[in-house]
Amino acid sequence: MEKLVACVHKRPDALCRLICFPWAGSGTSQLARWGKLFNDSIEVFCIRFPGREIRLNEPFAKDMTSIVNEVTSALLKELKEKPFAFFGHSFGSYVSFAVALNLKKKYGLEPVQLFLSGAHAPHSEAILPMKNIPLSDVKDEEVFAYLQTLGGIPSDLLHNEETRKSLVFTFREDFRVLQTFSFEKAEMDIPFSCDITCFNGSDDKPHDLQGWQEITSGDTSFYDLPGGHFYLLEPSNESFLAKHITRCIENAGL
Repeated sequence: MEKLVACVHKRPDALCRLICFPWAGSGTSQLARWGKLFNDSIEVFCIRFPGREIRLNEPFAKDMTSIVNEVTSALLKELKEKPFAFFGHSFGSYVSFAVALNLKKKYGLEPVQLFLSGAHAPHSEAILPMKNIPLSDVKDEEVFAYLQTLGGIPSDLLHNEETRKSLVFTFREDFRVLQTFSFEKAEMDIPFSCDITCFNGSDDKPHDLQGWQEITSGDTSFYDLPGGHFYLLEPSNESFLAKHITRCIENAGL
C-alpha cells in the first residue's frame, strides 16, 4: 500500500480517513500535506497514481478501470475497518467517483461523504468534448500552454525544460485515462446515499455541478471559492476546505 498512498501525518487512532485524489499530471505533494490541516480525528491519505514519484518506473495506467481496481484492492482492508471520505479535484474527482462506485457495487461500502472539486457531474454532456479530443494531434506546446492557463504550476518549474516535458507527458497519460471513463446515469438507480459537497473556483470555467445531486439520495451542497481552477492551493481556501470537511465529517455522527 505504501507505493499507492502518501500519508505524511499518520494518525492510527483517527475516527475517519480522508482519501484524496489529485488532479491530472500531479503527484501527492500538495494534497498529502493536508494532513497537518486536520485534527487528530481525521487521517489524510493521498493516492499516488503510477508513473510518478516513487512509482516513476512503473507504466502509466491505461484506463480508469485499472486505477479503480488497484486503489480498491490496495485500500479495501483499511476502508472496511473505519469510516472514510473521498476528496477529488478535477481528474481526481472522476477517479474518486469511479472508486466509490466500484466499492458500493462490489462490497456495499460507501464514503461518509464525497467532496468533489472543479469537475462536471460524471454523466454530464459537458464531459463529451473532453473525451473526443484526439490527443495525438495536440502538440506538447499546446498542452503546456493550456496547463499554464489553468495555473497551479510552481514558478520554478516553468523554465525547466525537462520538468516541463515530464509534466506534459504525465498530463497526457492521465487525460487518456479520463477519456476511458464513462458513467450512464440512466443505466442504474441512484448509486449513493451519502452527502456530496461540490467546490469550484469562482474564476474557473463553469462546471456542470448540479448533476452531482442526481447520483445520491443524500444532501448536495455547492460552494464557489475565490480563484481559478487551482483555487484550492490558496492558503485561505485550504483553510476553508479543511474546516468545512472536518465539520461535515464530524456531523456525520461517527
